[in-house]
Amino acid sequence: MEQTLTSIAEATPSTSGLRADILTPMETLAQSISTIAPTTTPTMTIPLVFALAGNGTWLAYLIATGAVILMALTISRFARYSACSGSLYTYVTTSLPPVFSSITAWALLLAYIATGASVAGGFINYANVFLLFIFGRTTSTVLLAILCVGIATAIAYRDVQISTRLMLWIEAASVALIAIVLILLLWKNGFHYDHAQLHLHNVSASGVRLGVVLALFSFVGFESATTLGAEATNPLRTIPRAVIQSALFAGLFFILCAYMETLGMATAHQDLGQNDAPLRVLATLAGVDVLGPLIDFGALVSMFACTLACITAAARVLLRMSQNGLTHQRLGSTHHKNATPHFAILVVGLLTLLPVAVLSARNVSGSDIYGWMGSLAVYGFITAYGLAAVALPFFLQRNHHLTNTTLLLSIAATLAMILALAGTLYPVPPSPYNWLPYVYLAYILGGTAWFFFTTRTGTNLGATSSPQSYRG
Repeated sequence: MEQTLTSIAEATPSTSGLRADILTPMETLAQSISTIAPTTTPTMTIPLVFALAGNGTWLAYLIATGAVILMALTISRFARYSACSGSLYTYVTTSLPPVFSSITAWALLLAYIATGASVAGGFINYANVFLLFIFGRTTSTVLLAILCVGIATAIAYRDVQISTRLMLWIEAASVALIAIVLILLLWKNGFHYDHAQLHLHNVSASGVRLGVVLALFSFVGFESATTLGAEATNPLRTIPRAVIQSALFAGLFFILCAYMETLGMATAHQDLGQNDAPLRVLATLAGVDVLGPLIDFGALVSMFACTLACITAAARVLLRMSQNGLTHQRLGSTHHKNATPHFAILVVGLLTLLPVAVLSARNVSGSDIYGWMGSLAVYGFITAYGLAAVALPFFLQRNHHLTNTTLLLSIAATLAMILALAGTLYPVPPSPYNWLPYVYLAYILGGTAWFFFTTRTGTNLGATSSPQSYRG
């Protein structure tokens, strides 16, 4: 008897080796929210976007939100029918030729690892800012990198439920502090339209376009709840909702923050694009100076939470890659007691730490690490998102669920990703950002060559349908 699409999807978690039905809808949502790291955007990314788009920063985030919502709707269509640990990689595997699924897997793995390294750089930056404020001195950036990634790896290794709950409370507290400052700022200064922003004073189209590309980095990882398909309760319902809810929440929050930060910093007669701690300035302007350092601390722990979320997501992609024969068999195993992909977590943790530690040892600042690794991650996400958008109509057509609306959604989402990719390439960015496309291309070509090598030679690194469990 032929199984229905739903029954196949619901059977997937039981063969993953992970603990099924352990995460509540709120904990599943926390995975996506924490990977987005909403506190990071108002503190670090919005000033960078403002430097490009100026008074059009809110518009850049509005356009970016529209593109991300298109992708959220696309991904949620897959998530209604498939629940597993492989995220977009699995979705593309079920729809496109194997070479494209391999590209998606390597792209997504790099995207999560590079994002984790990026926010670990942000953690270093804010940790020393906070230490300087409290103790009047900074500490070793390499030591901070080891602490951030090491503790995050240990938590991810121990228990996915503990990690998602921790991420939920960290982000909730951080966002609440920022919201309080914005509300008090609005209350104290009165609500009024900012004509400079609404009339896009001194804003250029190219500046907004470049700002949109950078704004997209604020959203990357919104789909990471899909990596918990084997562990979420009622995944065919909770995961699609988590993907859409995280995109909508983040979009509205970022647009509000962009508008209010631009307005507030103009009122304070300071340049948002040149300020390292804009929310501390806004807290002073709102009459709540004490919240400034608390928000800086909130940014610090938010970046730690994002590092944890990225390690959690990347390890589950690597787990699925191993089970499909793309990587070594041992990476497809799960811990006997914790039911976590422990070997994959350790590998991902090491790969996340290495670039941060090396760059820190070479005296590269935490903010530069954040920018460089974050820009590299964008290429991986755009690739994975774009291939998922292309795969959607093939997936639904094969299962007799394709409609004209879904086809239009796929086309719109694909075009949005193509335009986003073009925006990262032209105009040519300054060094070292101009080298990142070549680094990413070499990485993808290497992954593709490995796929063809293993296919041609019949090499199998240990794909298993029933992953082993190890005590550790």
